Amino acid sequence: MLLLPILVPLIGGIFVFRQKNETYRDWLVVTLIVITAVMVLANCTMPTQRLWLLTIQGDLGLVLNSDWLSKFFMVLAVCIWAPVVVFTKPYIRHAGQGNQFMGFYTMTLGVLMGLAQAANFVTMYMFFEMMSLITVPLVLHNATPAARRAGFKYLGYSVFGAGMALAGYFFIAYYLTVPDFQPGGAIDFSRAAEHQPLLLVAYCLMIVGFGAKAGMMPMQSWLPAAHPVAPAPASAVLSGVITKGGVVAVIRVTYYMFGPEFLAGSWPQYVLLTLTLATVFVGSMLAYREKQLKRRLAYSTVSQVSYVLFGLMLLTPDGVQASLLQMVFHALAKDTLFLAAGAIIFSTNCTRVDQLRGIGRRMPVTMWCFTLAALSLIGIPPMAGFVSKWYLLTASLEAPIQAFGVAGLVVLVVSALLTAGYLLPVVTEGFFPGRDFITERREVGVQMTWPMIAFAAAVVLMGLLPGGLLHWLGLLAARLFP
Repeated sequence: MLLLPILVPLIGGIFVFRQKNETYRDWLVVTLIVITAVMVLANCTMPTQRLWLLTIQGDLGLVLNSDWLSKFFMVLAVCIWAPVVVFTKPYIRHAGQGNQFMGFYTMTLGVLMGLAQAANFVTMYMFFEMMSLITVPLVLHNATPAARRAGFKYLGYSVFGAGMALAGYFFIAYYLTVPDFQPGGAIDFSRAAEHQPLLLVAYCLMIVGFGAKAGMMPMQSWLPAAHPVAPAPASAVLSGVITKGGVVAVIRVTYYMFGPEFLAGSWPQYVLLTLTLATVFVGSMLAYREKQLKRRLAYSTVSQVSYVLFGLMLLTPDGVQASLLQMVFHALAKDTLFLAAGAIIFSTNCTRVDQLRGIGRRMPVTMWCFTLAALSLIGIPPMAGFVSKWYLLTASLEAPIQAFGVAGLVVLVVSALLTAGYLLPVVTEGFFPGRDFITERREVGVQMTWPMIAFAAAVVLMGLLPGGLLHWLGLLAARLFP
C-alpha cells in the first residue's frame, strides 16, 4: 500500500504517452488517478507502515513511511489532481500535445506520493528532484521561446535549491541519532553542542534551498516566469500542490530532523521569519502592480505560500496547525483562480487585467468562482481563507517572539489590503462594466466549469465548517512537539 500509489501513476503515465485514441487516453488518465486516490484513502485507514526499498550504505537506504504528515499531503494532492484533470481534457485538446501533457501530469502524481512518504532525507531528496524534472515539461508545453526560458529557469532554481539542501545534509548527517525522520527532531544534542553554529548555518542553507520550490525569497522569481507560459492546469497544480512539496520538505527538515527545541530562539529562526514576512509583502506588492492576469496570480502565490512558511517558523503547535490549514485553503482558492483564468483565456484569448471589462457578464459562472476564491485569499469571512489567516495571526501574537508577532500582524494585514487591491478590481470591472457595455454570454463547457465550482464550493463550505479539519491538523501539529 505504500509503493502502489507511487507505481500506478508512474508506470501508467508511460502508457498514456503511447495512446493514439484521445478518448482512451483520457479515460486511462482518470482511471489511474481514481485508483491512486482509492489507495491513498485506504492507506489513511491503516496504522503507520514502513517499507525498505533499497540499501545505500549501512542503515541508510531508500525507505517509505506512512505517517500523519504523509497522509495529509497525499490526500491534498489527489483531491486537487482529480478535478483538475477533468478541466484539462477539453483545455489540452485545444492546446495540443495532449499525450505529452497528460503523461507527465499523471507521472507527477506518483512522484508526489513518493515525496510525501519519504522516511528519510535521501529518499525525500530523490523524489524532490524527480518532481522538478517531471514537472518541467508541463512548463515547457507550449514550446515557445518564453516557455523554454521559463522552464529552464524553473529547473535551475529547483535543482540549485535542492543542491543547497543536500550540501546542508552532508554537514548534519553525523549528528543525527537515526537516519529516519523523527517527530520532534533527530539531532543528538550531546554531539551537536560543540558544533551548534555550523549546524545552524546548515539548517538555514537547507531551508532557503527547499524554500525555492515554495517561492520564498531570494529564490522566488521562477514562479512569475513559469505561470504565464504554462497551460492553466499546469499553473493550477504548480501553485496548489508543487509549491507545497517545498513546504513539506521544510517541515521535514525543521520538525523531523533538527526539531523545534534545537532551533527555538536561534538566529536562523529570526532570519527565516524575516524572509517569510518580506516575501509576503513583496509578493503582494508585485502582484498589485502586475497587469498580466496569470503573472499577477503567480506573484500572489509567492506571497500566500510564505504565510505557510511564516507559521512554521514560529516553532509552536498553533503556528504549525495554522500553516497546514493555510496550505489546504490556499491550494483550493488558488486552483480556482488559475482554472478561472485558464477558462477566460480559453474563451476570450484575453490575458491582461485591463482586457477583462465585462467578463462577469460574458462568463458569470467562471467569475463567480473567481470571486469566491478571491474573497478567500483576501481573508474575508465566511470564506476558508479567513479561518487560516485568523489562526495565523493568533499564533503569531501568542508566540514567544513578541516582536515578530506584531510584525506578522502588520505585514499580514497590509498584505490582505494589497490582495484586495489586485483581485477585487478584476471582479468589479468584470461584473459592473457600465450601462453602455453589451456582450454575448459565452461560458465554457461543463467539463471546465464544474471543477471550478467544486473548488469554489469547498472554499465556502470549509470556511463555514472548519472544525473537523482543525481538530485533525491540531493532532498532527501536537505530534511534532513530543
